[in-house]
Amino acid sequence: MLAGSAVTGAGLVVIYTGLISSADAITKLIAGGYAAPQLYALSGLIVVALSLAADRHPGRRQGLGTGRPGAMALRAGATVVAALAFFQAFRLLPFAEVFLFIGLMPLMAGLMSGPILGEHVRPTAWGALAAGFIGVLCLFPEGRTGLGPGHLWALLASLAGTLSMVLARLIGRSESNALAQVFYPNAALCLVMGLVLPFVWRPMPLADLAWVAGYAVLLFAARWVLVVALRLLPAFVVTPLMNLQFVWMAILGALAFGEGLRPGLLIGVAIVAGSGLMLMRDTMRPAERVVRPAFRPWPGAFGPGHWPGPRTDP
Repeated sequence: MLAGSAVTGAGLVVIYTGLISSADAITKLIAGGYAAPQLYALSGLIVVALSLAADRHPGRRQGLGTGRPGAMALRAGATVVAALAFFQAFRLLPFAEVFLFIGLMPLMAGLMSGPILGEHVRPTAWGALAAGFIGVLCLFPEGRTGLGPGHLWALLASLAGTLSMVLARLIGRSESNALAQVFYPNAALCLVMGLVLPFVWRPMPLADLAWVAGYAVLLFAARWVLVVALRLLPAFVVTPLMNLQFVWMAILGALAFGEGLRPGLLIGVAIVAGSGLMLMRDTMRPAERVVRPAFRPWPGAFGPGHWPGPRTDP
């Protein structure tokens, strides 16, 4: 059962990376001519509409309520901060430098999993996380020098994005309504960006509106799939697997933008993929999964009910 859940979760993460990479490619195509609030407000509105429409399907009809309002509000806020910070980072830094910080997210997830989720990260898992980060470093053999505002934005984006994903797993422990976790963060993003939209709006031709709609559909599907994956796998396992996004980026870059494949990229991807497999193998060892966390968060801090305490994960 545990192994089956891990394999299913890993498959969903691979699907997620393909969806989100396609969304990023659309962003790269159209974002140069528009401010961030215009893209995020419109796409957020479309995702909200898709969420409401999906909830009307006769096979679902779970509603959009949540039993973890505090955690959901914090997740929505973290999503907004991450979106703004990533936009600023991409504006100030080359894409490659931003993705170096994304490579830190598995380590951040490992650090957050203890205090927020009570999930123990074994030494073998830390080794896999470190190997994955080394693999990401291989993608940038020229090294990085000098710390500027863009790097700080990228660091904030990675922290906020990781917090949002860890909170998604926390919420998913007590409720199975993945659609609510798609709806509220995007509603918050649409509301916040909508407040700024009148000051930055530029008329959009139908072709660009179609790209925004395509971006929103991909984002809706990607976030729904990710929430389900986070119910099946620990966050510190999901985030290294998300580095497979580099593979999709390499493929899309070569096909859509004529970007070449460097040897360092191929080596880095191999190490990242290997570290993900190590974490998968570690997750499939149920005999050692029941542990007593060193400490617990405050009972009820993220919503009603008692904290789940030590448990078998996923």
